[in-house]
Amino acid sequence: MTSAALAPRSGRRCHNVLNSLHATSYFAPETDAELAAIGITHPRAVNFAVRAAAMGPVAAGVVTAAFYNYKHDLVATHVPAVWSIASPQAVLAARARAVDASLRRLLGAEAVTSPEIAEAAELALRAAEACSRSARPLYAAHADLPVPEEPHLAYFHATTLLREHRGDGHLAALLAAGLDGLEALVTHTATGRGMTPKWIFTTRGWTQEEWDAASDRLRDRGLLDEAGELTERGVALREEIEAMTDRLDREPYEHLGAEGVARLTELGTGFARAAVAAGAYPADLIGKG
Repeated sequence: MTSAALAPRSGRRCHNVLNSLHATSYFAPETDAELAAIGITHPRAVNFAVRAAAMGPVAAGVVTAAFYNYKHDLVATHVPAVWSIASPQAVLAARARAVDASLRRLLGAEAVTSPEIAEAAELALRAAEACSRSARPLYAAHADLPVPEEPHLAYFHATTLLREHRGDGHLAALLAAGLDGLEALVTHTATGRGMTPKWIFTTRGWTQEEWDAASDRLRDRGLLDEAGELTERGVALREEIEAMTDRLDREPYEHLGAEGVARLTELGTGFARAAVAAGAYPADLIGKG
């Protein structure tokens, strides 16, 4: 059900706060602990397992394709070997336990049982009704999972659906822009809103030499200057990528309607800010250097 027309970028703003809460799971010590309890201890194996498990025991190529900006050699080090340690079903159950514990820690016991988080879950799930499975493998895989009964877990599930739906569309925009996975990371970091190179090298498997080579390719295209900053063309390309991502992701928020989007953004902002205030993210995660 829709109401007034959506304001420009309102869907993007809503997604950003939902994703901020969702992404806490990748840095939560509870995730590492629950995965270690089923035998998965390497940090990169944990990351690949929890995000890819909804797709089943897939091979490395599938994960590299769906994740886009990870070096394939790193993926192949852990996938499909991780599935011989624990099944995707066991990983999904472990992730659910970790999310339950981490949200209780970050938001507080009262918040996870509050009417507000139940309302947020209902709104986010309603938005997700309009998501499309077409050409969206990570969204489609998660859409086949059951919705948890507990409101805070239902909210997390809905944020996952909306995150992966937008993310799958974002990859199409990156492909249309002619950016490979590492070039996408370099340009995003250059905006000041992406991960620092330190975290990219640690989590994505790229080296400084590969980063420098990607930067040189971007300079040859006129997208980066000698200092590694985006040129006017680079800024315009990143804006074009985000605008195309918005277009590919408009249906969920149009379906929810302007009032619903505004309310979900308000609720989601409160939860995301509480999580950040509780130390959900490393201090050096975002930035240029």
